[in-house]
Amino acid sequence: MRCMSTLILALLPLLCLTLAVCGQTPPPEPSQQPAAPLFTAVDASRYARMALECVHKEYPNKIAHVLNSKEDARAPSELTPAFHGCYDWHSAVHGHWLLVRVLRRFPEVSEGAAIRAALKKSITAAHIEAELTYLKAPGRVPFERPYGLAWLLQLAAELRQWDDSDARELSRTLAPLEVLCAERIRDWLPKLTHPIRTGEHSQTAFAFGLIRDWAVIVGDEAMIALIDARARAYHLQDRGWPMSFEPSGQDFLSPGLAVADLMRRVLPQKEFGEWLSGYLPEIPREQATPWIAPAVVTDKSDGKLAHLDGLNLSRAWMLEGIAQALEPGDARLPSLRGTAHAHRNAGLAAVIDAPYEGSHWLGSFAVYLVTGRGLGD
Repeated sequence: MRCMSTLILALLPLLCLTLAVCGQTPPPEPSQQPAAPLFTAVDASRYARMALECVHKEYPNKIAHVLNSKEDARAPSELTPAFHGCYDWHSAVHGHWLLVRVLRRFPEVSEGAAIRAALKKSITAAHIEAELTYLKAPGRVPFERPYGLAWLLQLAAELRQWDDSDARELSRTLAPLEVLCAERIRDWLPKLTHPIRTGEHSQTAFAFGLIRDWAVIVGDEAMIALIDARARAYHLQDRGWPMSFEPSGQDFLSPGLAVADLMRRVLPQKEFGEWLSGYLPEIPREQATPWIAPAVVTDKSDGKLAHLDGLNLSRAWMLEGIAQALEPGDARLPSLRGTAHAHRNAGLAAVIDAPYEGSHWLGSFAVYLVTGRGLGD
C-alpha cells in the first residue's frame, strides 16, 4: 500500500502538467460518453430560422467584387440576385443548403412553408441567369474558388437527393450554375501546382471533400478521378503535420485535419490508416487522452475572431470522419472520438445566441455536423 501511495504521489505532478498543457480534463472513454446529441425537430426549426433570417438580408454585406466599369457598382441583390444575403455569397449559398437539408430531413418542420417560399424566391430562372452573367464577366474566373463553388455543388447535390416536386424544379433551375461551378473546378485543378493550406476560404482540402461528395452523388466519375489524382499528388507524401502550430487566430477550418478528412475519402481503409500514421504520428493510442483542445473565442462580435467557433464544429466533423475511416480496432479511435466529442460540444454551444457575425454562417456548420453530411448521410 505504501509503494502504491508513493507511486501515485510520483505520478501526480505529471498528471497535473498534462491537464494544464491540454487545458481540459481528459474526455471519458467512448463507451462512457453521453450519446451524441440527436438532430431533433426542435433543432431543425432553430437552425432553419437562423438561415431564414439571413438568406434575403442584404445588408451588411461584404462583396469580393471585380469592377470592370462603373456599371458594376451596384447593390448585391442586383449583382447576384439568387445569393445576395447572409453577408457574403458563399454564406448565402450554404444558408440555402441548410434550408434544403433541414426540410429534406424534417418534411413536417413548422418552418416548412417559409423554407419553400424562400427557396422559390431565390432560385428562379431569371436569378440564375443573372448569376451566370456575373460569374462569366471578365476577371471573375477565381470568384468564390474553391469554397463558394464547393458549397454551390453541395446545394445542388442536396436538391438532387430530395425526393420532392419542388426540389426537382429547383434542381433543374439551378443546374446551369451547377454546371459552370463544376467546369471552373475542372479547369483549375490541372493548373494548381500546390495545395492551399490555410484555415479559411481558400483552403483546398475541405472544398475538395465537398466537391468529391457531390461527384459521388451525381455519378461524375471524371470529377472523382480528378480529385483523387490531385489529392494523391498533393498529399500522399505529407508527413509529420505539426498540429501544435494550429490554430491560427481566425481559422474556421483546420489545415491539418482537413487534409486527413480528404484523404480518408480517397484512400482504401488500410492504406489510409498507414498514411495517417506518418501524417499525424502524435495521435494518442490506446486511451482517450486529450489531443487538441477546443478553441476559445474572446469576442463573438468580431467576425474574424468568431471564426474559431466554426473551427470547433469543423474539427469535430473532420475527426469523426477520420475515425469512421479507420479499421474498427485501431488504437487511435478512443482519442479521436474523445477529441471530436469535446469539439462538438464546444461548437454547438457557441451557435446558441450567436450575434449576426456568427449566426449568418455557423448554423450551416452545425447542421453539417449534426446530420453527418460529410459521413455520407
